[in-house]
Amino acid sequence: MSRKRIVFVVMFIFAASAGLVFGDLKKGEEALAKLLDGNKRFVAGVAAQKDISDAKRKELARGQSPSAIVVACSDSRVSPELIFDQGLGDVFVVRVAGNVLDSIAMGSVEYAAEHLHSSLLVILGHEKCGAVAATLDAKGKPEGNIGAIVNKIMPAVKKAKAKGGTKEEMLNNSIKENVLLVKEDLMKKSSIIKHLTEAGQLKVVTGVYKLANGDIEMLSSGEAQSNKTHKHAH
Repeated sequence: MSRKRIVFVVMFIFAASAGLVFGDLKKGEEALAKLLDGNKRFVAGVAAQKDISDAKRKELARGQSPSAIVVACSDSRVSPELIFDQGLGDVFVVRVAGNVLDSIAMGSVEYAAEHLHSSLLVILGHEKCGAVAATLDAKGKPEGNIGAIVNKIMPAVKKAKAKGGTKEEMLNNSIKENVLLVKEDLMKKSSIIKHLTEAGQLKVVTGVYKLANGDIEMLSSGEAQSNKTHKHAH
């Protein structure tokens, strides 16, 4: 094979690979836009018509392809399908008090990302989180199964306490720190998620749900440290 031929083949492979990466990134952006548009409808109280027909159920019985994974708190006021106004088969949800991830929950996220090919992962905290508030108020060494949740959240609370402020400010900062640390921990402990993210096949974002108005506040990487926030426009 001539040198020109080799160069052409290499360039073609590179271009094709770049096209796949950009295509995957676009899918993640589109999935995020779909969720945020749904949240706008939820806030406005104008939910979209959902297809819950027999035909839809039979279609989903053959397989699922959720565009997004949402890691959220088990709090009864924070149902991802409702606050993002999504239907059957649209989102793969992993919920646990404090929206923390142990190895089983991480495995669930990995399954959706690797095997269901979801292009977006949202790690979502929420205002007035009871699990975070309990950790903020914790005295001594936490015990039992609830203690396992407290231990997961404690690093975020320590970072927030170091910044000082009122009790409410420390709680709000703890909630944001917790979301960011969950993402950081996932990237450290899951080689699958780290690889998919670096390959541009999975977009990972973080946010905080506002209980009273139903809005989602998106966070950037250094969000809790800088105290700067970004809300998506309605």
